[in-house]
Amino acid sequence: MAKEKNIDLKSVKGSGDNGRITKNDIENHTPNINEPIVSSSTQNKVVNVVSGNESFEDIENSQMRKAIARRLKESKFTAPHYYLNVEFDMDNAIAFRKQYNTLPDTKISFNDIVVKACAITLKQHPRVNSQWFEDKMRLNHHVHIGVAVGVPDGLVVPVVKFANEKSLTEIGFEVKDYAKKSKEKNLTPDEMEGSTFTVSNLGMFGIQEFTSIINQPNSAILSVGSIVQKPVIKEDKVQIGNTMKLTLACDHRTVDGVTGSLFLETLKGYIENPVTMLV
Repeated sequence: MAKEKNIDLKSVKGSGDNGRITKNDIENHTPNINEPIVSSSTQNKVVNVVSGNESFEDIENSQMRKAIARRLKESKFTAPHYYLNVEFDMDNAIAFRKQYNTLPDTKISFNDIVVKACAITLKQHPRVNSQWFEDKMRLNHHVHIGVAVGVPDGLVVPVVKFANEKSLTEIGFEVKDYAKKSKEKNLTPDEMEGSTFTVSNLGMFGIQEFTSIINQPNSAILSVGSIVQKPVIKEDKVQIGNTMKLTLACDHRTVDGVTGSLFLETLKGYIENPVTMLV
């Protein structure tokens, strides 16, 4: 109590037994003018207040950004999206790519393998290669795969047409050419039209798993993550393996859950054993 009142006990005269200082003595004590003031050991700490200025910059939306926003909003709010997640063993694909790239004038990426595998798989699962109209569903017999490419202004999706009929080398060359044209803003409208399915890959940025918005009028889009080394069980033994996660976003109006699952099951066979695509 004496500390709370900043009273020096030495200046208080006790009225209790043997001069003991009581509560009343402290409450009734009147400090002398020369009496020292006792400061509390728990002094208020000084808090530095940071004074900053809020600021912002308005950037006018480009025509490309407006078009992207409009199309993605329409897709998200008109197509009932659902997502299927899988993880593939990439050990054979890594070995296959290494050997394939020993061929003269050949340089394919893992994404090229995914595009080729999707093209073959879509021929076996036409509903995933479909398009929704209010009064009908169109099953496309051709396979045109859009490959999402990020550019400074947003996103473009050039199309590898008749992808199922092209070799891995041809797909690899075409995708690289599209990527170059995208950065130089030299893509033609025809090169960005007519896709029946889309592949989006963020694996090169270390993204392991993500979901995408369907690129209408497609019924599905495949999101491809990075290849990751992790412990896996093979032949009842724990060993280091390479895996890759993929997510299939489907329009439930055209692609039911079983249909999407069967598509991924077939795709798994091709990606985990790419040599089967050459047969």
